[in-house]
Amino acid sequence: MTGRGASSQWHTLSRTNKSAVLRNLSPTELLLQMNPQDAARAGIHSGEMVWVASRRGRLRVRLVATDHLRPGTVFLPMHDPRVNILTFPSFDPYSREPSYKHAAVRVEKG
Repeated sequence: MTGRGASSQWHTLSRTNKSAVLRNLSPTELLLQMNPQDAARAGIHSGEMVWVASRRGRLRVRLVATDHLRPGTVFLPMHDPRVNILTFPSFDPYSREPSYKHAAVRVEKG
């Protein structure tokens, strides 16, 4: 899943990145959230660098294990444009909004 990763950023930084105050409130590192049970099964730990990959691309990110996600689900903030290389490049036929909300991925030690 992707979604709002910080209350100080929205869109894909196209506007909020122009504000020094909002930039200073933003995370400086791309973080992947994952359920601790899934991380343990994969042999990875919170704080480690991991690869998250889909059929369309892959990213190296830091893992944050959290009970806030159900097993089988990971989360990346949509505000980092690199995240969108993982998602399916389709658009709503009416609004032209991209389908950046979800994608099947695998997480590997990195």
